Amino acid sequence: MVDIEITGTTVTVQVRGAHRVLSLCDRITFDLANIAAVAPAEPDLRPPWVRAPGTFFPGAIAAGTFRGKGRKEFWDTLFGGKAVRIELRGTDYTRLVVDVEDPATVLRSLYSAAAA
Repeated sequence: MVDIEITGTTVTVQVRGAHRVLSLCDRITFDLANIAAVAPAEPDLRPPWVRAPGTFFPGAIAAGTFRGKGRKEFWDTLFGGKAVRIELRGTDYTRLVVDVEDPATVLRSLYSAAAA
């Protein structure tokens, strides 16, 4: 689970608890202008096949950095339907797929902040 905080034009994704160890990451920061799209994560969405570094157990958890053909993605999800997908451009990461407490609230916050 992560916390997403918007401060001015900066978005900070803060990894919580034991997931910091599983994903080998504690935070990711990027500018609102780097957001290409946000949406609920599709239930059948899976990370690219190269995990470096992180944890992956199919259908149970994906936590960490995953790479595939021109992509670098950060995942922190238990595949329980509470994940949001954030597509990025102009940053190290091309996509974030992360579990949040309230996906609808996070999506509204990101939509409104990116539109402003």
